[in-house]
Amino acid sequence: MENKINFLVDTNVWLERLLEQDEADIVDDFLKVIPSDYLSVSDFSLHSIGVILHRLDKLDIFTKFIDDLFSFGSVSCLQSEPIDNFAIINIIKEKQLDYDDAYQEMISHKFDLQIVTFDRDFKKCGLRHIHLKKQQTNLSKLKNNHSVQHAV
Repeated sequence: MENKINFLVDTNVWLERLLEQDEADIVDDFLKVIPSDYLSVSDFSLHSIGVILHRLDKLDIFTKFIDDLFSFGSVSCLQSEPIDNFAIINIIKEKQLDYDDAYQEMISHKFDLQIVTFDRDFKKCGLRHIHLKKQQTNLSKLKNNHSVQHAV
């Protein structure tokens, strides 16, 4: 039986693509290689993206994003329970992360996911993640290697 790796895509990765920033091509390549049913987004990321796009007066982009993820794609939206805040607080204290990064780490641990990010804070804490910019030349290997544990 195949051991499928699932990914939690961090807020900064989605925003890079949605706002057509410098690394948008790397995100596009990642999304072309990895099937959407391997991908997850946290409810925290989804809401944060909504807030940011609203402030930028880009709700049309947010609407298309929601359609792309959930109507046309098979991306999972994962959420926490109120009691999970204790784990988030512990991660903040132990790893010196801010709340949003600690939330992502809690979700990735709870659902056994690898975080896909451009954020360097996960590396300095030794947390399981994939820094997307460093993986850009290894995307097909990433898709085919289902035993990847630490593709940093």
